[in-house]
Amino acid sequence: MTLLDLSAPIESGMPVYPGDPEVSVGPALTVARDGVNVLGLHLGSHSGTHVDAPFHIDDSLPTLDDLPLERFHGPATVVDARGRGPTIGPEFFEEVRAGVIVLVVTGWPFGRQGHPYLTAEAAALLVERGVRTVGIDAFSVDPTPAAEFPAHEKLLRAHAVIAENLYGLDRLIGAREIEVSMFPLRITGGDGSPVRAVARVG
Repeated sequence: MTLLDLSAPIESGMPVYPGDPEVSVGPALTVARDGVNVLGLHLGSHSGTHVDAPFHIDDSLPTLDDLPLERFHGPATVVDARGRGPTIGPEFFEEVRAGVIVLVVTGWPFGRQGHPYLTAEAAALLVERGVRTVGIDAFSVDPTPAAEFPAHEKLLRAHAVIAENLYGLDRLIGAREIEVSMFPLRITGGDGSPVRAVARVG
């Protein structure tokens, strides 16, 4: 088995979703001055590779700590949507079954806006098929920037989890057995969290 890191590096000045907190990473303590190295981190809950909890869009929906851990780990199906146009419709997900993590490969450069995105119909089909975790290698499952978030609405109101800014998903295309872990930090009342996303490939 091979382990593949699907996470973007966390570093100062990295791309963030428009309006989100900027990322800053720097020494808070140093060996020379304090006897130990400790980094100070300033980032948003949706910085880098991260997951969205349903609470992200509605105060009445579950927070991270309300969700079962199974939302963040399990067998994965890869959907190759590279070069197919600006929208990713339900036709891409006809073979998807319940109980899998769906990973959508757009091939879009990390941190760039104008990426492909899921239609509301695609998100609705995934919910209907019993999918409760969807990941994408772009800023969002909706357009960036956007005034409305129909794919988020369909998925998160079904208590699904969305993983965004996954990194290097194209390496999974053609793999026969994929198991993915992307556990969030245990943030009380969290709307989202950076994750270390890792694929175990057979």
